[in-house]
Amino acid sequence: MSDEYWEGYARMLTDVCTTGRRLARDELESLRAEGERAAEGGHGLRALVRRHLAAAREVWPSLPEPGTDRALAAVEQAIDAFAEGHERAQKLAVRQEEAARREFIDDLLYGRSDLGRLAERAERFGLLLSRAHAVAVAQSDVPVDDTHPATRHVESALVARFGERRILLTTKDGRLICIAPGDQDDVLTFFAKQAHAATDGGRVAIGRPHPGAGGVVHSYEEALNALDLADRLDLDEPVLRSADLLVYPVLTRDRQAMADLVRNTLGPLQAARGGARPLVDTLTIYFDSGCVSAEAARRLNLSVRAMTYRLERIHKLTGADPADPVHRYTLQTAVIGARLLGWPESDV
Repeated sequence: MSDEYWEGYARMLTDVCTTGRRLARDELESLRAEGERAAEGGHGLRALVRRHLAAAREVWPSLPEPGTDRALAAVEQAIDAFAEGHERAQKLAVRQEEAARREFIDDLLYGRSDLGRLAERAERFGLLLSRAHAVAVAQSDVPVDDTHPATRHVESALVARFGERRILLTTKDGRLICIAPGDQDDVLTFFAKQAHAATDGGRVAIGRPHPGAGGVVHSYEEALNALDLADRLDLDEPVLRSADLLVYPVLTRDRQAMADLVRNTLGPLQAARGGARPLVDTLTIYFDSGCVSAEAARRLNLSVRAMTYRLERIHKLTGADPADPVHRYTLQTAVIGARLLGWPESDV
């Protein structure tokens, strides 16, 4: 700060002490403005408060003794106004930084910006987009944002564990997101563990590593698709890796072909008493149990005899025997397709 400011500050204290007046409105506003400029210049508030007190001590011996109480009040007013301006500028800077960060996150995850410019902005937030990156997304029943306790908990845990690694933690659409270099799977694994606990059992999906700015978008979309698949297939794993779920996008790439398979293979089950749903669920549990009838019966709370009857009923209606290896593949693929397409509740 300039010598002119400190000289003016000393004159102001002397005048207040001599005349007995309070600081004028324009003087207070000038102090606030000076506080804003100091904050914009990167000057810390504690050091500036000490400097104001030191300047007051320098002029103190020259002040008329009867007016020292008024001088103390003026120092208090001056520092309060200066600090108000400094804090106002700091809050504005924080809001601007948050807005810039949010804009960058939106552009990064949706690929809406020039890639070269995006790469330059990424360095400011700790990412080097020349490297491959992977994205992990945590989702729970309760949406989270940047101020949510779960966000702060996970961020603190990541910083304590990995320090200054190039990791970006953010939120988007109520989900907690971690972006890390593709060769640092330990970061995303740790994030998944912390996010699952902090969100009271929320599910986490991890996309595959991909290079460049476009790779972040690709990995993010893979993680979102994995979460969507988990909901449609009723997967109960707390952590999903898109690399382990690649078969499902392949199965649904030709939606019409999958719909035909579901209708032709499982459509006859609609003629059963109670409709197709109980028998589709029976097949689902049967396949999930490794095609072990006793285990499937236990999971369905059925007797083995009742389970055997259901499998025979499925065989009779569809013409496909769940116990036959050749028929089993067709039936299991059709069951997966039914779960992905929401059949039989919705038409396909």
